[in-house]
Order: sequence, then structure tokens, then C-alpha cells
Amino acid sequence: MGRGEVAGDLLTATITGREAAAVRRPATRRRGGATPWLFLLAPLLLLALFTYVPVVSMFFYSVTDWDGLSPRQEFVGTENYEQIVSRAELVDVLGVSLYYFGAAFVQLALALYFATVLSFRVRFANLFKGIIFFPYLINGVAIGFVFLYFFRPEGTLDALLSVTGLDGHPWLGDPDTVNYSLAGVSVWRYLGLNFVLFLGAIQSISPHLYEAAELDGANRWQQFRHIILPSIRNIVGLTAILAIAGSLSVFEIPYIMTGGANGSKTFVIQTIDLAFKFGKVGLASAMAVVLLVLILLVTWVQRRLVPEDEVRA
Repeated sequence: MGRGEVAGDLLTATITGREAAAVRRPATRRRGGATPWLFLLAPLLLLALFTYVPVVSMFFYSVTDWDGLSPRQEFVGTENYEQIVSRAELVDVLGVSLYYFGAAFVQLALALYFATVLSFRVRFANLFKGIIFFPYLINGVAIGFVFLYFFRPEGTLDALLSVTGLDGHPWLGDPDTVNYSLAGVSVWRYLGLNFVLFLGAIQSISPHLYEAAELDGANRWQQFRHIILPSIRNIVGLTAILAIAGSLSVFEIPYIMTGGANGSKTFVIQTIDLAFKFGKVGLASAMAVVLLVLILLVTWVQRRLVPEDEVRA
């Protein structure tokens, strides 16, 4: 063995463990950098498959006259959108959303009130929290059937009214009261969700702020106005967006309780009827696009009125 070979072996043997680790470190970093993307791959594929692909397909179908079954899909351009504007029965269903729009703000006000009251020391606070949140845990179909019996002629509500000496009323059969009744059910149904969101936000406020406010002589209203409300503005904005979007896309409760009869047909019920009852998937897709644009517009307006940087401040 020559001197050169021996020197090479000695040089190799003198490499310490630290130097060897340093040599291997770049490969480890490369593997670690790809790991998060591998975990994100499955959710991103599911998101694209069940969200973005259907949205793109919806835009495509909205400019065709497809009936949902035929392989023929004739391009009609903006004809479906023109029908939405020109046909009164397709525009009038948006007016029904106004009932749920008003009910959404009643719901937000009640949820904020109960969350504020129960965030302080109140007897049986946990019991009241459970009672308020419990309706949100019930299946929407079950709620629809329960209130269907509640509002039926000579049902629970009429029985309660008769005790007070008042006459019954066909609540779901009268076009003047059906939407008020259904909107009231939606308030009861979703009050618990907003209540929990508000309660969690309020309880995250530092108790030292309340102690300082009490030392300064602030009452509960002043604490709510100057401490609670500014601290949860981001949650209020989020729930407002969800409430408005929900009022535009109401489906479950009116469909189960009335099927859209007596002037209670909503925009989503009309869309589903056009697609699956009358085979006008193209027109129904155009209505779905309009609904999506309305929700995005509401979100944009809310962000303009309450900018994100102002909310964080």
C-alpha cells in the first residue's frame, strides 16, 4: 500500500461525527421541507374535487341549456341570466330572503345579549348556556318536523294561545304569516352557534380590564360598550357575514315545513326545483352563480365598511 493511500485512509478516519452530521444535514432539510406539502396534498385534492371543480362546472352549465341528462349541451350565452332578471317568479323569491335577513339580525342581537350576560357571574349560568346551545345540536330535519306540529292548526302554539283566550291561526297556511313563522324557527335553530362564538370571544378578554373599569365606576353597559364590543368586533363581523349569507341561501327549514308553498319559496328552493323538477340545469346553474356573486358582494361590502386592519387595531 502506498503512502498516498495510507494518507487518504487516515484523512477519512479523522472526520468527526459533527462533520458527518453537517454533511448529511442538507438532505435532511430537503426531506423536512417537503413533508408539510405531503400532508396538505390530500386536503387540497379534496378541496379542488368537491369545491373548485363544481364551481367551474357551474359557470360552464350556466351558459348552456343542459337538462341534466342529455349529452347535448347547447351554448346559449347570457340567455339564462336574462331570464332571471325578466321572469318575475325568479326575482320575487329574493324578497323572501328579507324575512330571514331581518331574523338574522334579531338572532345576532339575542346571541350577543345572552353571551354578554352569561359571561358574568350568573346563577345556573352553565344550565342556561346548555339550553341556548342545544337547538344547534339537533338535526335540521328533526327541527322542521317538530315545528311543523308546533304550527299546525290546533297544534301546540294554538293550544297555548287558547289558554290565554286568543284564537288559533293557520300560521303556515297564511301567506301573511308563513315567512314570519319560518324565520322565527331559523332564529331558534341558529341562535346557539352565534351565542357560542360570542361567548368564546368575550371570555378571552382579560379580566384585568373589567377590574380597572369597575374601579373607575363603569357599569355593565359601559363595560359592554367600551370593552366587550371593541374587543369582539372581528367576531361580530364574521357572524354578520355568515348570517347574511345564510339568509340568502335558506333551504332546509322552509323546504321541510312548507315545500315552498304559500309564498315561502326561497331562492335555493327555486333553484333546486328548476334543476331537478323541471330539468333546467342551465338556468338553475345561472341562479346559483347569481347567489354566489351576491354572497361575495356582501362579503366585500362588509370588508370595506370594517377593514381588517381596523378590526385588528
